[in-house]
Amino acid sequence: MNITSVRLEFPTQANIILGQAHFIKTVEDLYEAMVSSVPSSKFGIAFCEASQERLVRSDGNDTELAELAAKNALAVGAGHSFIIIMKDAFPINVLPRIRECPEVCRIFCATANPLEVLLVETEQGRAIVGVVDGLTPVGIEGAEDVKKRKDFLRAIGYKR
Repeated sequence: MNITSVRLEFPTQANIILGQAHFIKTVEDLYEAMVSSVPSSKFGIAFCEASQERLVRSDGNDTELAELAAKNALAVGAGHSFIIIMKDAFPINVLPRIRECPEVCRIFCATANPLEVLLVETEQGRAIVGVVDGLTPVGIEGAEDVKKRKDFLRAIGYKR
């Protein structure tokens, strides 16, 4: 058994969702979840098929993001994992619909931070054992940091 990591590549103005599902129709259902949640978003989806042809299945409404999602999914190579790369939307806007997809088993992360996927590889294949989402904290927030956080959430319309 070997443990490795893969750093995912995505644009700095994008967000990524990494999860696990269980059926070939995952790509189509995740597509519908995305367009019904934030119709103006741009996104690419890729899914690692774990049986039969064992292909990376992909779709999206942005060719560049769909190709990048497929490239990342192939690099991860963990059976039944999926990746969504999105622009013009935040994960908070789409996660409820994604979780409602019957095929979705789990969400590992949803982030705009640098992302590494921790993998274990056996003779059978690969599995995601965790993620490294962003960087290590450097301290505890103070009063000024709290104010900045609250001001930011109000500036982007998530709090009043």
